Amino acid sequence: MPVVSLKEALDHALAERYGVPAFNIVNDLTTEAILAAAMQERSPVILQTSVKTVKMYGRRQLFDIVTTLIDAVDVPVTLHVDHCPDRSVISDCLAGGWNSVLFDAHELDVAENVRQTTEVVAEARRHGGHVEGEIEGIQGVEDGIGSDEASEQQSLEVAVDFIERTGVDCFAPAIGNAHGQYKAAPQLDHQRVSDLVEATGIPMALHGGTGLSAEQFQDLIARGCAKVNISTAIKESYMKSGLEFLKEAEAKDKWDPPSFFRHQLAAVQQTAAEHMRIFGSSGRVA
Repeated sequence: MPVVSLKEALDHALAERYGVPAFNIVNDLTTEAILAAAMQERSPVILQTSVKTVKMYGRRQLFDIVTTLIDAVDVPVTLHVDHCPDRSVISDCLAGGWNSVLFDAHELDVAENVRQTTEVVAEARRHGGHVEGEIEGIQGVEDGIGSDEASEQQSLEVAVDFIERTGVDCFAPAIGNAHGQYKAAPQLDHQRVSDLVEATGIPMALHGGTGLSAEQFQDLIARGCAKVNISTAIKESYMKSGLEFLKEAEAKDKWDPPSFFRHQLAAVQQTAAEHMRIFGSSGRVA
């Protein structure tokens, strides 16, 4: 199945009140594992690439790796650039085949954020792409982007005005969520999601998903979080399963890379599949 647009994926999810999982990939193995989970669960999926990953591989090579793997599946896949404040990277990725971007301009004042996000939306449309926007930083550092300090939350009126003036297809509100593992149970502003969806009719993106309970996920999805980001859980599954395997390999003095890779792939696939079931995206693809 060809890559599908962010708007198509999220509009259906919003209408049916399930969450499309948006997993951050770091290499070919994590990509293969997440796609295997999507096939297993018959779930749509968003593959997210951080700016760090794009720069590590190079845009052309990363796109070729990901699309080669996507070509082998028959579930809807969206290719998204996550948290990107760099307009040149956004332009390069849109021109190079990505069909969705999060322009992260929350460090700009709102007026300048509106101006530049409007330009990014126009640029994305020229390539047939869609845009996620934000005006508040999500607390926590992810792949070198972000801050451990919480951003000031804008009023509902400011957020709605931003969405309407820029024409973004999805919005990432700050609701007390944070990237990385939570150090304490988060106190989330669930009502803000309901208010934004009611005022604008567009889907919300939930960032900082790793560590939330199934009940928190499902309540926020029911309110309109149609895109649910999972990054830390995927990275931890990938790296911790690798560490587990290597410790056993050292103890046995038996070194077999193909077994190592299969062990990691199975762990990441299981993590992704578990989230798909929680989000209600399992079984959504015929």
